[in-house]
This record gives sequence, C-alpha cells and structure tokens, in this order.
Amino acid sequence: MTAVESKPPEADALPRWSVTDIHESFEARSFGDAMDRCGADMSRLEALFEEHGIRATEPRPVTAADGRAADAVVNATNQLREHADLTAAYILATTTTDSYNEQAEGLLGEFDMVDVRQRSLTARLAAWISSLGIDALATVSEQVAEHYGPLEKLARRAAHQMSEIEEGLYADLVSTGSSAWDQLHSVVTSQLSAAVQMPDGSAPTMPMAAVRGLATHADAAVRKAAYDAEMAAWPTIAPVCAAAMNAVKGEANVINRRRGWESPLDASLFSNSVSRATFDAMQQAITDSLADMRGWMRSKARLLGHDGPLPWHDLVAPLPASAPAISWDEGVQIVRNAFASYGGGLSGLVDRALTERWVDAGPRAGKQGGAFCMPLTGDRSLVFLNWSGSVDSAQVTAHELGHAYHNTQLAHRTPLQRSLPMALAETASIFCETLVVEEGLQRLTGNDRLALLDVDLQSTTLTVVDIRSRFLFETEVFARRQRRTLGVSELNKLMQEAQADAYGDGLLQSTAHPYMWAVKPHYYSSHFYNWPYTYGLLFGLGLFAQYQQDPERFQAHYDDALSRAGMNSAEELAAVFGFDVTDQAFWTASLDVVRARIASYNELAANVSPV
Repeated sequence: MTAVESKPPEADALPRWSVTDIHESFEARSFGDAMDRCGADMSRLEALFEEHGIRATEPRPVTAADGRAADAVVNATNQLREHADLTAAYILATTTTDSYNEQAEGLLGEFDMVDVRQRSLTARLAAWISSLGIDALATVSEQVAEHYGPLEKLARRAAHQMSEIEEGLYADLVSTGSSAWDQLHSVVTSQLSAAVQMPDGSAPTMPMAAVRGLATHADAAVRKAAYDAEMAAWPTIAPVCAAAMNAVKGEANVINRRRGWESPLDASLFSNSVSRATFDAMQQAITDSLADMRGWMRSKARLLGHDGPLPWHDLVAPLPASAPAISWDEGVQIVRNAFASYGGGLSGLVDRALTERWVDAGPRAGKQGGAFCMPLTGDRSLVFLNWSGSVDSAQVTAHELGHAYHNTQLAHRTPLQRSLPMALAETASIFCETLVVEEGLQRLTGNDRLALLDVDLQSTTLTVVDIRSRFLFETEVFARRQRRTLGVSELNKLMQEAQADAYGDGLLQSTAHPYMWAVKPHYYSSHFYNWPYTYGLLFGLGLFAQYQQDPERFQAHYDDALSRAGMNSAEELAAVFGFDVTDQAFWTASLDVVRARIASYNELAANVSPV
C-alpha cells in the first residue's frame, strides 16, 4: 500500500477467523507433520494403485479380489482427502486474506505439487471402473455401492480422458500452467489499490475490494468516484490479467479437444451434473425474462434521478429513502432473525459461527475480493466476506452462512460423497438468502419495503443478467482463443458487447465496465463457473415456494437432500422435491416470483419522487 490507506469505519473491529486450533502457525511441528503426512499418504495411495492394477484394462467379469481392491482404494482415497483438504484449508485461510505472506504462498505451491499427483490417479480410477463396469463392481464392493453416485459419474468421465500417460503429464503440468496463472491473477488483483477522489477533496488510497464496496455508498458522488478509480486502476494490471486469461483458456481448449469434448460448455455441464436439456430450458426462461429485468433497472434509474437507463456505478446503489448504512451487528441480527424463522439447526448457526470464529468479515490490503465459504473440519466452515455496511452485505452473509449450513449436513458423508458440483452447491446458500428477503418483506411496508425489494432485485438482476453477460463473454473468448491470443482491447470489447447483449436498454452502455473480465476470479480458476449461480438462484426460489406451501413436509427431507448433493445429478436432486428441471415451466415459475417482486417494486416506486 502507498499513500493514505482508508478503511471502512468498522474494518478493524470486524471479526476475523481463527484456525490456531488446527495448527498454531506454519512453524508449528503439527503443521510440518501434516504436510509430511500428505506426501506419505499420497505415496501409499500410489503404491496401492500399483499393487491392485488400478488403471484401464480389458473388460472382464469382476472378481472378489476386484471388490477388495475397490474397497481398499476408495477407503484410502477418502482418508487422504480428509487430511489433505484440512491442510489445504489451513493454508488458504492465510493466502486468501494476506497475499503478501510469501511463506503461505510458497506452502500452497508445495501442497499443490502433492495434490496434483492425485489427479492422474483419479483418471486411472475412472478408467478402471469404466473397464469393469460400475454396476458389476457394486455387487462385490461395499464401498463402490456406498459411493455409487460419484463413482458412476467418474466412470462416465473415462470416455473423456486422454491416455494414462497424457493425463499424468497434464496433472504434472497444471501447477506450472493454469494453476500458476490463476494464482498470479489472485495475487496481483488482491494487491491492487486505487486513489478515490472523494467529494470532500480527499483522495484516500484503498484496497480494490474496499473501492468496489463503495458501489453501495449512499452518496452518488462517492459511487461515481469509486467507479472512476476502478477505471483508472484496472488498466495498470490488465496486461497481466490478459496473459493469465489467455493461458488458462488456451490450456482448457487444448485439453477439452484432446479429451473429446465438443465444447467447453459440455465439459462444464458434465462437471456440474446438469444435463443439456436442463441447461437449455433454464436459458430459454432467462431469455424470456430479460425485458422484465431491464424494465426494473429503468424504474430504479428514475428513482435515482436518471432520465433513461441505469449507469453502471448505480447498479447496486441504495435508494434515497434507504438507510445510508447498517452496522455489522445490525446485519448479523437480520440474518439471525431470518434463520430463526426457519428453526432447526439453522437457527443457532449464526451465533456458532461467530463464537467459534469461522468468519473473516472486513476488506483490507492483501485480502481477496468477493465472498466464499469453505469447509474446514468436521461440520465447521470458514466464511469469507468483504463487509461494506449495506443491506446487500447482510444478504451475502446469509448466502455464505447458507453454504456453512450445507456443510453441516455433509459432515457425516465421506470426501468422495460430499464433493459438490457448483450448480448443486448453491442450493442451501440461495435458500438462506431468500429467507432473509422474505422475513423482511413480511414485516416491512412503504419505503422500507421498497428498499428491501431494491436490494433483492439488484442481486437477482446481477445473478441473472450479469451472469448471462459473463457466459456470453466466456463463450466468445473460448472460440477466439482457438485461433489466437487476445489482447486487453479485444477482451474489453468482448466484455462490452456481452454486457450490451445482456443488459440492453436497462444499462447506460457508455458506463459499462469493460474490465469485468479482470475483476472476476472465476474466469481463471474454472470454466463457465458462473451460470451455476443462476441455476442455484432459480432452483432455490423453487425450493422456497415449496417450503412456504408445506414447511413441515419440506423440512422433513431437506437436510437429507442437502447431504446427497454430491451423490445425485441435478435432475435426481430436483426429483426429491417433485421438480422436473428439464421443463422450462419450472424455471419460468421461479422467474415469475421475480416478476411479482418487480411488480410490487414498481407499485411502491410510483409513489416516490425521484431525487
């Protein structure tokens, strides 16, 4: 950091997570032993694969020996992952909150070198199960029967694998390829700061996460200043981000082609356990809803004093009648009350997370942007936030704590059983976020109700409309990257075109954000990472509607369904609740909930004079 650093007023007082009960520090003997054990467990697993010949083989009848081999390999894989995942989470607890810690960055790289060794073994296991047949193996192996869902998916993956030698080579190269570029993007963006020319004449230099948090500031001049600061700061690191983007997407194109995927999207759908029929049904319903979303944006623009579309820097602005900010304690209480309205194990989760120090809440230099939740040990999670003092921040808190609740329901499953595809991982988080919204809508009236609807609809619009722009952008990047590398100007142009297509006349296009491809880390860590959020939102709205109709019946099987999210496909999980997600009508019904909220918003807004 240089010059003057500015922090949100509560930054120093906000909770930070603690993992010292796992290890006191990176210098602790227990941590050194944990790292050594990861390597030793990996070596034992490799030896076990060799002992039992776990690799592609000629199809043949299974034997009792195959069953014993499968039991041994599945058990050893789960044991490795249980310990390795905890060790990785311990390291990530530092690298995500302090990218200046070179020791942590080095340890993460060391851990990755161990972790990539399992990738080639996973490919070998997939080929072996595919060769012998998952159904036949399940008759002789108790572990295969208990892990049927994830192993059946693994067996189908075998049709999209390279040879054993090629998969092994790729696993070795990932750490110096896409993973390294992803880490570079993370470090560079987390250390980016910007000077914000405030209306009072001051120009504090702030971490980018804090600058972006000003998008919810009550003062329009501050929001515009933060937007201008972003537009000045991102170009300074854009060439590095472009190099990372080209490397990550170029690698993916090569590997997808060699693995026989027709498109990167097909690979993404498979990894998310979502069929093309389900995806297409959802996308068509989204297309049909865009006019409604854009109409809401123009309605909000009028309330903020704009004649026409909404400027980018006001996308998540609070309404003039809204409270200028809420404290951390007020935000926590909003979430606590909403969770209590549902009851059960969810009602005490907020206090447990705070008491046991699961949460790292405030933005600061070296801390990544955004929010996430990752499991730590047992049924405990780590919840990562960048609290900005807005009502939206409270909803994000509910969202991430929803992931933590999901993790409590997965705790009794094995690592193989609780490995969630993104689309299904959003189920509990969206449900919990919806609880916060509905609890507020039931008790608020007038301008307070309008303000809550505004926060909810801006979140929904970003999840539906902005993620559509990200999908369109990434699709075009993949297509062009097959022919050449893309420069900063071309990436900016593609992003602006995607935003124009998605936002249409709801957004003042001259204010669109051309550097969103550099802002979002998801482009670098995964492929088509974002559409599962839309899936989660709309599926969660469908779940909430069912909960409202019959709370007791819903609660009777909700927790078990959450625990099976790593074992079932999207269609199977939906069927538990009586949904057919291949039918566009399901997605339209969820979007009708959004349309009803837009209608309520417009009715209330009609009685409010613009600023």
